[in-house]
Amino acid sequence: NVVGSLDLEAALTSRDSINTALRVVLDDATGKWGVRVNRVEIKAIDPPPSVQESMEKQMRAERDKRAAILTAEGEKQSQILTAEGARQAEILRAEGDAQAAVLRAEGEAAAIKKVFGAVHEANPDENVLAYQYLQQLPVIANGTASKIWVIPADLSGGMAQIMKAFKGS
Repeated sequence: NVVGSLDLEAALTSRDSINTALRVVLDDATGKWGVRVNRVEIKAIDPPPSVQESMEKQMRAERDKRAAILTAEGEKQSQILTAEGARQAEILRAEGDAQAAVLRAEGEAAAIKKVFGAVHEANPDENVLAYQYLQQLPVIANGTASKIWVIPADLSGGMAQIMKAFKGS
């Protein structure tokens, strides 16, 4: 009754423990006649075909379950890695844009300083500055944004001098 006390899975997977238990039972039963059992070995356990089919279905279901779990884990890892890569790319792109903006601003600042230095070094008179201001008005007015034009009060005097200069030449 050694095998009868086990469930099917234990009976199929633990032949060593069954062999040991059978040896003890047989040794007790044959000891009365002076026979000692040294070794018992079960070579195979053949369940009925219906039980074998059930076992095969169960094994297939377990394999399918493991395969589905592994597939889901793989897809999860893939999505995590893809998202992490997109995140890193976005961070690098933003850092590059920030550095480019800083470099552009530094370049514009240097250009403004050079122009400012050149204007002050040349020490132009008011007529030249008024003329330059008038030349820049179309550039300032270009575009669709709202514009406020600030015309200095002394521009009219400068304009009068410019007009005199053109009439005189």
